[in-house]
Amino acid sequence: MASGRKQMIPSHEPSPLDEASLRYAGWRVVLACFLMALFLFGFGLYGHGVYLAELQRLNGWPAALISGASTLSFLLANTFATFTNELVSLGWVGMGTVVIAMVVSLWFVRRRGLAISLAFTGASSGGVVVTPLLVLLVERFGFAAAMLTAMAVMVAVLVPVAVAWIGPPSAAGSPEAQANDSSQSRIASAPGEVSRAKLMRSMALWTISIPFALALLAQIGFIVHQIALLEPKIGRASAGFAVSVMTFMAIVGRLGLGMVVDRFDPRLVTAASLVSQAAALLTILQSDSVPIVLAACAVFGFSVGNLITLPPLIIHREFSAASFVVVMGLSNAISGIVGALGPVFVGMVRGCTGDYDAALALCIALELVAAAIVVQRGLLSWRPAAVER
Repeated sequence: MASGRKQMIPSHEPSPLDEASLRYAGWRVVLACFLMALFLFGFGLYGHGVYLAELQRLNGWPAALISGASTLSFLLANTFATFTNELVSLGWVGMGTVVIAMVVSLWFVRRRGLAISLAFTGASSGGVVVTPLLVLLVERFGFAAAMLTAMAVMVAVLVPVAVAWIGPPSAAGSPEAQANDSSQSRIASAPGEVSRAKLMRSMALWTISIPFALALLAQIGFIVHQIALLEPKIGRASAGFAVSVMTFMAIVGRLGLGMVVDRFDPRLVTAASLVSQAAALLTILQSDSVPIVLAACAVFGFSVGNLITLPPLIIHREFSAASFVVVMGLSNAISGIVGALGPVFVGMVRGCTGDYDAALALCIALELVAAAIVVQRGLLSWRPAAVER
């Protein structure tokens, strides 16, 4: 395994000075990926609330039809992520979490966690920047003109940024970056890339995919129902403020963890994050105090964004560079599809029981089960290096 580990990591990597310096070209790549995530999640996730309201107002379409289209788009995006290698020029797949993680990872080794965290902060920023601008444009110019204007802005920003900044590490011009690019190319072109069928039979994949699938099921379910769940406890105004607190802490948590995550085992960091979310949900379940509930939402929010950041860090440690896109795409598809069921899961439990207590209890259980699975390295009976080399 030790020899396999050496083969999995390039022998010529950017020096610590390169990655730590603001002049290192990789940070421009991070900024480009930040902007990709900002537009992608701003239009493709947070913007759906605007689309639903405007299409219903303009055309009189039922909310169920429009929201059904939104659900279909999420399911297709997560399903297509499985085939990132084949579909990498297609819509969400070409700008999504798998591609962003892959591009950033080509440029960073020692500061990879920080770089990926900063790039994915664009996803959270999409809701802060893009959605209010869409609402403003719709109010001023109408829905059709607003969408065309927003599209033009996205193209005007992303096309030159992608052309100028996103490329192989050799574009940096430094000998270290060129050597790293050459090593990455040798690994990427190595024969014996892991097949999806083999991955589906490996416990290595499932001890990553299952925990994040369960965690996202609980997390997305809670987020969608948060205001309805908290309003009886702390009032509507405080419930709305709790959403803002959680969103703000999601950005803080992503940036804060990114500063230190490279020093720790990402599996243990994941387990700690999930346990903290479970503790926050337990506090919300038991308390009606506004300050306590707001504090619990802050704790919960601190780990919200990191459930996107942590999977690529685990995969990088446990799979070869040649297999990263396949493993990340398959894992992301599994966890994303399961996570998309979170709102209906929480809603059905609430409908059966009459309140949110049972739903919260089940979300807590899911988080704890996920934390227990993600630390089970003993289940990693299959070693990709042995198969690929």
